[in-house]
Amino acid sequence: MIQNIYRSLIELTNGPVTSGILKRFARSKASRLIVRSFAKVYRLNENEMEKPLTEYPTLHELFIRKLKAGSRVTDPIAGSITSPVDAVIKEIGIVNAEHEIEVKGKVYSIREMIGNDKALLTYHGGTYVIFYLSPSHYHRIHSPVSGKITGQWTLGKKSYPVNRLGLKYGKNPLSKNYRTITEVEHGGGHLAIIKVGAMFVNSIEPVHEGNFLTKGKEMAYFTFGSTVVLLFEKGSVTLDPSLKTPVHIKVGERIGIVKDSL
Repeated sequence: MIQNIYRSLIELTNGPVTSGILKRFARSKASRLIVRSFAKVYRLNENEMEKPLTEYPTLHELFIRKLKAGSRVTDPIAGSITSPVDAVIKEIGIVNAEHEIEVKGKVYSIREMIGNDKALLTYHGGTYVIFYLSPSHYHRIHSPVSGKITGQWTLGKKSYPVNRLGLKYGKNPLSKNYRTITEVEHGGGHLAIIKVGAMFVNSIEPVHEGNFLTKGKEMAYFTFGSTVVLLFEKGSVTLDPSLKTPVHIKVGERIGIVKDSL
């Protein structure tokens, strides 16, 4: 019963009309009136913002804020893999023989998540890491590795929440939400960077140019709460043993190392 009620509420507030209204408000001058309260409620770190709080003209501009130079340091070790976002790592695991992963007691199909059978075979038996961003987090995405982009595509239309209730009651948000997938070939194999949109505003904006990503450099940004899923090819990486979920992490911090670089 609770599951059906929760899903119904999401459907009622997640259509194109309501999403459009929220998107327009967040970008309007009127949203400036709640910038300070938003920063206070979510305890944003004003000291690391690129600009003073008073210089953000809309809620949208605050949400996609940049940070002061030096606020995040990318791990310098050659072959290291770094966190693409400020987030909480919610789940780490192995893609099973049926190409599925389990998150908060729900089973997700990797086939459905990435929507590409050719790419699917690459991650059979591989490792996955799920990063959850709350509204308080810095929402720009940085590349976790250096490598060549071999594919990039977009899937999904609507977006369910990806918080605790969304993962529990939503219709498989990680594999049905609006999402963009970037596949990268790095020194040790392949990596899929899956950027999952969250409730209301389906917007994931790429900022990188060309077909090569550099570790630690910005590649995209979210315009609302969101999740990133990393899929690693089997045997391509060794994750840091200190990654015990849930764990808070920041952009540029090491999460593992490419095996060929050991």
